[in-house]
Amino acid sequence: MRRSYQTRKLERHNRRPAELLLVPMIDIFTVLVTFLLMTAVFSRTVILQLNMPAQQTEFREPPPGLQLEIMVRKDLLQVADRNSGPLATFPNTASGYDYDGMTDYLKRVKARFPDKTDASILLESDTPYDILVQVMDRTRVFEVTQGLNTVQGELFPDISIGDAPATGDAPVAAAPAAPASNR
Repeated sequence: MRRSYQTRKLERHNRRPAELLLVPMIDIFTVLVTFLLMTAVFSRTVILQLNMPAQQTEFREPPPGLQLEIMVRKDLLQVADRNSGPLATFPNTASGYDYDGMTDYLKRVKARFPDKTDASILLESDTPYDILVQVMDRTRVFEVTQGLNTVQGELFPDISIGDAPATGDAPVAAAPAAPASNR
């Protein structure tokens, strides 16, 4: 038997609205938040603060002591003291820049000046970004393998970046300094 239009309209009007089930929604959000928190731990972003050199408008007398500079040229890496000139030069090898030689020399410098934490990296204008990052990483820390673990040691973590002087403008020392002896 068919109901009349009026009866159906009256039934619709008297019907209660459907209830919203919150418990399953809370369960879904709990699982979602847990998943997001667990995956967020594995994605860490490392931010390295760089100190850009200030524009020098007037000459100031540099303080006594080592002012470490690492110059990146097309065919070599050069470790120098701003006051006295080049200390060590590492020509390119067949595989590229000699990062290991530079790191070994910086370890000896750090052994001699343990309180020194700053270094300047001076680049030629067309140096690729990848080379800058590799030189910065090798200047900041060195890695040592102890058993199955790799441990990082600190070298010069406070890095400034600048432009390398033209090849003719670089100060030249009379003789390269002898490397510091290991203790």
